[in-house]
Amino acid sequence: MAINLSKGSKINLKKESPAGAKVFVVGLGWDPNEKASPHPFDLDASAFLVGPNGKIITDEYFVFYNNNNSPDGSVTYGGDNRTGDGEGDDETLTIDTSKLNQEIQQVVFCCSIDEAESRGQNFSMVNNAYIRIYEQNSGEVLATYFLSEVASNETAFILGRLLNSPNGWDFEAFPVGYPGGLETLLEIYA
Repeated sequence: MAINLSKGSKINLKKESPAGAKVFVVGLGWDPNEKASPHPFDLDASAFLVGPNGKIITDEYFVFYNNNNSPDGSVTYGGDNRTGDGEGDDETLTIDTSKLNQEIQQVVFCCSIDEAESRGQNFSMVNNAYIRIYEQNSGEVLATYFLSEVASNETAFILGRLLNSPNGWDFEAFPVGYPGGLETLLEIYA
């Protein structure tokens, strides 16, 4: 049974997922408010694989639409949905925890609005935004966090993260918004 997370709450993947599960999918979904802007809303998922210093261990450990796979094969970007149309997840990132480089302490999941400034868009114009994590093989949803709790005038969000803990990997709802889009997130983690 899926857990609806609140800001700052977390679950342990080993405890909440089917025994032996190592591959998980983080899905991001949203519905554009087409009345808010004449332009399409292109939200982009990304993942930063972060070492002990809080930075990506090398540039190749930033996974997004222009770099679909981490060098260790642990994180894969599922493709760019440029409109948010359709049901279910609009973009996904697949994580194989058994392949994560041992230096990785966090996998930070983010979402940014492409061309937000030039199009006059922000997250307050996006409806039903969420992040969820599920086990790849069974499709069992472990946890969901709805961004409506924190939607704002920001153009980039850290939505959640996997944390390397003594008991395995924890998934935490960790919403923090920023102006400046993807560039701001790069300044934080690169």
